[in-house]
Amino acid sequence: MADDEKKEGVVFAVGNNRILFSDSSVQMSAEDKDGDTPDISAPRNVEDAKNKSEPASPARSDSADSSSARNGISDLVAQSDSKTHSRQICGYLWKLKKVPSTSLHTFNPGLPSLPSIKRLTKKKSQQLTPSIPELPSQLDAELYCFEASWTNYSLAQLKDATNNFSRENLIGEGGYSEVYKGHLQDGEIIAVKRLIRGTPEEMTSDFLSELGILVHVNHPNISNVIGYGVEGGMHLVLPLSHHGSLASLLSDRNKKLDWGTRYNIALGTASGLSYLHEGCQRRIIHRDIKAANILLSHDFQPRISDFGLAKWLPDQWTHLTVSQFEGTFGYLAPEVFMDGLVDEKTDVYAYGVLVLEIITGHPALDESQQSLVMWAKPLIHAKNLEKLVDPHLDGACDLEQLNDLVWIASQCINQNPSERPKMSKIYRMLSGDEGIPDCGKKFIKRAAFRRRKSADEEQSEVEL
Repeated sequence: MADDEKKEGVVFAVGNNRILFSDSSVQMSAEDKDGDTPDISAPRNVEDAKNKSEPASPARSDSADSSSARNGISDLVAQSDSKTHSRQICGYLWKLKKVPSTSLHTFNPGLPSLPSIKRLTKKKSQQLTPSIPELPSQLDAELYCFEASWTNYSLAQLKDATNNFSRENLIGEGGYSEVYKGHLQDGEIIAVKRLIRGTPEEMTSDFLSELGILVHVNHPNISNVIGYGVEGGMHLVLPLSHHGSLASLLSDRNKKLDWGTRYNIALGTASGLSYLHEGCQRRIIHRDIKAANILLSHDFQPRISDFGLAKWLPDQWTHLTVSQFEGTFGYLAPEVFMDGLVDEKTDVYAYGVLVLEIITGHPALDESQQSLVMWAKPLIHAKNLEKLVDPHLDGACDLEQLNDLVWIASQCINQNPSERPKMSKIYRMLSGDEGIPDCGKKFIKRAAFRRRKSADEEQSEVEL
């Protein structure tokens, strides 16, 4: 009898990854220990980013006289594996919701955490899956275990809502997913995230990992899931207002965001990130904070979305070391490129870039691939406010708030991760619960910025 069968719990298998869920722990077999590498107290260095070699494949018999027998056995094994795979996933989902949350957050510090089912040591398939796989039929009936309020949408409903996933409805696109705007029959506006790349096992793993995080997250500045769909692929359904994402509003010059709205978006996003880093039972690193992933409610409240790259980081670990760069260029912190290090400070860096977008109206990377950070840093150091601030604001902004935001952005994009402030500190400063340090109070001289006059005002002066 296999060791896993001797242990009490449910085994969840995705390919070679095998996880045993028991009432008190989350364990992973030895063959999956070469995924994300934890460090409990080790200093940050290049050695942390080195990959472990993949084990050699076992030798296979080439005996011709046994080929027919092997073919017959292979068919039986394939059928058995499919049924077992479906049953194990269902057991995983049931366990995830059935077991108390405190049990799910008990872990062995030497083993990868639950969301690390996604393996970063192996490069994901870069080709589109010819036919997007469906989850096992048994899984469909079990997904209600996540949240009773989540709706199971059929493929026909999602196609009808998104005009058959038309390009006109595409509002976001990432490495492994697409996001479409849709309208349900009751008039509700939704965003449908559809996984499009990777092997069936990778897509199943990613889908379950994201659901496993979202089911434990509850905050007004984090987008909540209202449903899912597993027919014809893997889909997450999120609420969406007609405002769309922060990226869409900043890029649409016909829709102006006033200063008060921009400041509140920066404040709300800081609140959501602070919750992920310090308010959850286990720290969550989002890893893909960007303007396109900040959805806006009807009253322009920001909601962090897309947890496809998110990782749980246990308290004992200082950071994760990854061997594959995932995220969005323009928002990735330097240490991710240099050493493959991921922790809360990588989110802080991305938040700093986001704040610069809010202030300037420029994207993280422009059409010529110029970095917003590289463009803004000299202006910040020179305190050249007029060139830094979005001209579409026409100078109508609170100078004290602007001073605070520019100073905070400058700290967040610091090359040294240890010099970046925590998101909880940023939130306290933006909300007024904690003052900006003396070095930042005169970060921008008030006299350096003058409100731009409108065309009507200039014309009136000419007439006078």
